[in-house]
Amino acid sequence: MSQTSPVPANSIQHSKDPLRFIDVDHVHFYVGNAKQAAFFYAFCFGFEIEQVSDLTTGSRESASYLLTQGNIRLLLTSGLHAEHPASQEVAHFGDGIKDVAFTVDDAVAAYEQALANGAQSAYEPREVSDEHGTVLSAGIKTFGRVVHSFVSRTGDYTLDRVKHFGLFGPRFKKMGQLGVNDYNRANPCGLFYVDHCVGNVEMGQMDNWVNWYSDVLQFKLFKHFDDQDISTEYSALMSKVLDSGRELIKIPINEPAEGLRKSQIQEYLDWHDHTPGIQHLALLTSDAIDSVAQLRHRGVDFLSIPDTYYDRVWDRVGEIREDTDKVRELRLLADRDDQGYLLQIFTKPLQDRPTLFFEIICRRGSQSFGKGNFKALFESLEIEQERRGNL
Repeated sequence: MSQTSPVPANSIQHSKDPLRFIDVDHVHFYVGNAKQAAFFYAFCFGFEIEQVSDLTTGSRESASYLLTQGNIRLLLTSGLHAEHPASQEVAHFGDGIKDVAFTVDDAVAAYEQALANGAQSAYEPREVSDEHGTVLSAGIKTFGRVVHSFVSRTGDYTLDRVKHFGLFGPRFKKMGQLGVNDYNRANPCGLFYVDHCVGNVEMGQMDNWVNWYSDVLQFKLFKHFDDQDISTEYSALMSKVLDSGRELIKIPINEPAEGLRKSQIQEYLDWHDHTPGIQHLALLTSDAIDSVAQLRHRGVDFLSIPDTYYDRVWDRVGEIREDTDKVRELRLLADRDDQGYLLQIFTKPLQDRPTLFFEIICRRGSQSFGKGNFKALFESLEIEQERRGNL
């Protein structure tokens, strides 16, 4: 029998570096219908619907599905009553990412240190346990509606066991045989890691949140792009990229910049209840040609890139190991920095509101974010904004 209980803040020994992040424990989505959303992400993007927590497992407040692919863990949650936070947030924001959670040695110590560094509590430490082990978590608020949870695990629920198909926690059970899982094992999409997640904030707030990540979570500034780097004739934005260290995850923070028309960042804010949040999740593949071909076959809708882009791109990028005809056929973007090159592509919004989308990225040494592609990408985004009547 599992139990959920609060944990006294001083009940656990603190480690020397409580904010040492071990991994991205999971990315937590709030969605309107978790069962249906699980099938969408499984079929379109190749995730395995691995586990479920719902009424049948004793969860009376919410239903959650754990989706996995490589080292990516997506947790999709719907409230089972109108008062549940997931139900309330979906009503305001639509489906989207609520929480980027980090595995740590000691969730209470990480939470206390973050509060001491200036964070605000999202929820106090809580423990879910049964005879097999314990999952301890605590959360802090970041930009807008987004939370960062700290998660520490014991017994059968350690992250290493979760990665090897162990249960995610108490009140989770394995899914039975599913045709979509069988299909995905036979036809893998090759996504294996969360490369970065991008936050959109209001104009003038980017530097405040850059300082917050530096002060509270000890992230370092990695890259800076201004409105000269990311602009078209009509719109612009500014971005600073924060690095968590240990090549774990990077978090770019975007804000709108002045332009003749509305930027994609302002469009996001307008349709996200005027609230900052996560705009997109970048998923890493080691073979962009194979992954994107599989995703297109499954019906994933990507932004359109004009033929003229490919007339000039190889003069800028140079030789790559992939077949350039395939790159053009699949409408991949390419860029190079002093460490190598990358290939990337962006989906259209994953729901009816023009908010959350995915990026698929393949790094061949490059540690940048496709600066050479910004203009072409933004022109494609503006075409979609105009079609939606939001430019």
